[in-house]
Amino acid sequence: MVSSIEEAVAMKEKGNEAFKKHDWPAAVECYTKAIELNDKEVSFYTNRAQANIKLESYGLAVSDATKAIELDPNNVKGYYRRAVANSAILRHSDALRDWKIVLKKNPGDKNARLQFQECDKVVKRDAFLKAIEVEEPSSAAEGLDLDAMAVEPDYDGARLEKEMTEDFIKDMIQRFKGGKRIHKKYVFQIVLAVKELVYEEPTMVEMEVKEGQSLTVCGDTHGQFYDLLEIFRLNGAPSESHMYLFNGDFVDRGSWSTEVALLLYSYKWLYPKSFFLNRGNHETDDMNRMYGFEGECRAKYKADRVFKLFSESFSALPLATLIGAKYLVLHGGLFSDDNVSLDDIRKLNRHKQRQPGQSGLMMEMLWTDPQKEPGRGLSKRGVGLQFGPDVTKRFCEKNGLNAVIRSHEVRMDGYEVEHDGRCVTVFSAPKYCDSMENKGAYINIGPDYKLNYVQFEAVPHPPIRPMAYGAPGLLNMM
Repeated sequence: MVSSIEEAVAMKEKGNEAFKKHDWPAAVECYTKAIELNDKEVSFYTNRAQANIKLESYGLAVSDATKAIELDPNNVKGYYRRAVANSAILRHSDALRDWKIVLKKNPGDKNARLQFQECDKVVKRDAFLKAIEVEEPSSAAEGLDLDAMAVEPDYDGARLEKEMTEDFIKDMIQRFKGGKRIHKKYVFQIVLAVKELVYEEPTMVEMEVKEGQSLTVCGDTHGQFYDLLEIFRLNGAPSESHMYLFNGDFVDRGSWSTEVALLLYSYKWLYPKSFFLNRGNHETDDMNRMYGFEGECRAKYKADRVFKLFSESFSALPLATLIGAKYLVLHGGLFSDDNVSLDDIRKLNRHKQRQPGQSGLMMEMLWTDPQKEPGRGLSKRGVGLQFGPDVTKRFCEKNGLNAVIRSHEVRMDGYEVEHDGRCVTVFSAPKYCDSMENKGAYINIGPDYKLNYVQFEAVPHPPIRPMAYGAPGLLNMM
């Protein structure tokens, strides 16, 4: 007769096989079954912590690593996993404490030493930024004289005058595909033009799909430029009649984030009334510093001002879009309070609070996730919260909605319909970070307001790894 301990080990081995195949959800399921059979084995928790890190369930990873440390205070993997997870959710001081313990127990670990040094830099940088923080910082556009900025005669790309054109966009796409960049003057022009456009839009844009029109809703693209081009190839380019809504997380992780942001911004400038952008949790300063966008701006355009202007434009983006009074589209999800309504979103002054912080409506709109259980629960990410089907039902009924459409999470099929059809997740970055085997998806909506889901596969891209411009300490998580 096989003992429960032997069964647990067998489940762990199954989990290890799933992990090798990059099937992180199956790995978590197997490790969970192993823990149910034997909850005293440290390796089950550290293995599940690593699988949760791959799934970006950093809060769960911290919990697993902490349990492993409780079972064995000398377990180096527990401290290591917890440090990585805390770094990922920007709890750098907590991570630093664990890196110190890892190095004390294993002083020869060169990777841990590198991560400790990087984490220490981030803690000191954050303290410095907090010390010099002012309530209303001056704009990075101050003193920027675009008229005096010359484009060299030997610049071999299309010229951008005072208005965006389709020809410029087509030329820009070809330049990007060939590994080239556009002139820095044009980057400034595009970002400043879009910043002004989106600043004037309401916090919740309200739009309709009329006869002769269609709308495509896309989820996270995360700097996966070649997959973004695949969406337009399969589904058609944006136009006045073919509207698009990109639901946040355009940048970070993928190593073509500037290309993605500039292409989306160029379409927004060309079609301001039919191309829409919602802010995601990665259109924020702290995430951009950690996950690569700030570093990419510096590496590709050799100027701090490029990132600073993007940052200002991100903070001006709307937080939600209401489609035909039937679907609320926002990046994260619903709220900690059942009394929150569409009117509360309309009234939210996003310009007063540039960054989402750790609490409040803006944070919840960018960070929360659905759960299968009723009610509300602690966030698996370690930031925000989770909301159940009853929460979604009450919100939709109170506000006369068919469903909430959100993004923010990988779905293996590219999308998932949950909460009795009232909560839809769409994710548009296939083979996410080159480490998952997920499809991408987008949603087409016509004047009948039916949701038509389209899946697509990842396409090849040049051999540049994800997070090429991100914090070195996060590279081992990819």
